[in-house]
Amino acid sequence: MALLEVAHLTRRFGGLIAVNNVTLTVEAGEIRGLIGPNGAGKTTLFNLLTGVLRPTAGCVRFESADITGEATHRLVRRGLVRTYQLSQLFAGFTVFRNVLSALHVHARSGFWAGLLELPAVRRHNDALHERALEIIRFVGLGGREEEIAGSLSHGHKRLLQVAVGLAPSPRLLLLDEPVAGLLHEDVDRMMALVQSLRDTQGITVVLVEHNMQAVMRVCDRITVLQFGSVIAEGAPAAIAADPKVIEAYLGVFEDDDAA
Repeated sequence: MALLEVAHLTRRFGGLIAVNNVTLTVEAGEIRGLIGPNGAGKTTLFNLLTGVLRPTAGCVRFESADITGEATHRLVRRGLVRTYQLSQLFAGFTVFRNVLSALHVHARSGFWAGLLELPAVRRHNDALHERALEIIRFVGLGGREEEIAGSLSHGHKRLLQVAVGLAPSPRLLLLDEPVAGLLHEDVDRMMALVQSLRDTQGITVVLVEHNMQAVMRVCDRITVLQFGSVIAEGAPAAIAADPKVIEAYLGVFEDDDAA
């Protein structure tokens, strides 16, 4: 079943066409890669999908509802969530407080109820604490709950970034370069987490990433952008062998086992 449908999406900035007539469908339970050379339009497309930008033309549907240009906070409530780079983290907060803060942002208890500390609110807050710990353990940060986010290694900050993204219980999670700048072992850990998001949590994932080996290893299908247009789409093996993709990158993708 189609979870996300994009039809003829276009975004112009003056005379520049950043996204040009993009049409794609993401199925529920899929891990989709979105790749392309620098300046291909990947970030602009993410911004259009998440309400940061309004399209010049075209539409976006999520769970069959038209969400074109809908505000980001409303999309989060629908279950469409995007992780950004590290800017979403509170560097001076602990790991636990970062995740708990994200959960509180999406909590539904009212202001006066929270102020009065009614029994139902206390139970709700206890549930949020337990959920925060559950998320932290799930992403692989168990035992680091009281560490300050700013003191974490780059790899652990990336894991915390995903943890914060899980707070609103997304059905579709858009990951923005999740392995950028990571060491090899951290890349493996992150890609295992991405697979677990789908396999154990039922979350559909779309990721923008420049690490081609990681994308080829984890994605079910890959969409390739160049100059704002889709130039190829398909399974990893087909994308790696596509002449248009090879030309766009001016090179050939190598297998993990290649010398």
